Amino acid sequence: MLLAFHKPYGVLSQFTPDGSPNRTLAEFGFPPGVYPIGRLDADSEGLLLLSGEAALNARLLHPREGHGRFYWAQIERIPSPEALAQLERGVVFGGRKTLPCRACRLDPQPEVPPRHPPIRFRKNVPDCWIELQLVEGKNRQVRRMTAAVGHPTLRLLRVQIGGFKLADLAPGQWRELTQAERESVLQ
Repeated sequence: MLLAFHKPYGVLSQFTPDGSPNRTLAEFGFPPGVYPIGRLDADSEGLLLLSGEAALNARLLHPREGHGRFYWAQIERIPSPEALAQLERGVVFGGRKTLPCRACRLDPQPEVPPRHPPIRFRKNVPDCWIELQLVEGKNRQVRRMTAAVGHPTLRLLRVQIGGFKLADLAPGQWRELTQAERESVLQ
């Protein structure tokens, strides 16, 4: 069984509380025996896969497998082509350089549902949505990468894993993937 969940802002990618005010996956009525494949931090939103199949974890998450994970990041200021190229080459944080990725400005800018609480708004600082396609997933990697090139992330959504897109799954909703959708995740 492979489930797709649209993780809302302020929800931990775990079933047990950690002492923070964040909600947990236990609130969403998942079937017994499933656990998250990978993580999204509490400040991030979007596609989270859950399964009871242990082999899927390594198959989907190890960088050598090359499964793309697509993120939309709303960042401060409009990035230059040089900043996007720097993201694509990889940036150094924590003493390690990230693997090369794909980075582009989303045009047109996507319409996403409002978040509660809303992101901070600064009248004199424009923001912009970019897309990053990664094959690795280090702790807070997208946020650290955009900050390293001078464009802090204001809001972050994972919108696709492999060939499977979050699409119209509303925040807080989940469903089991069809066989065809499962194959698209694993492509």
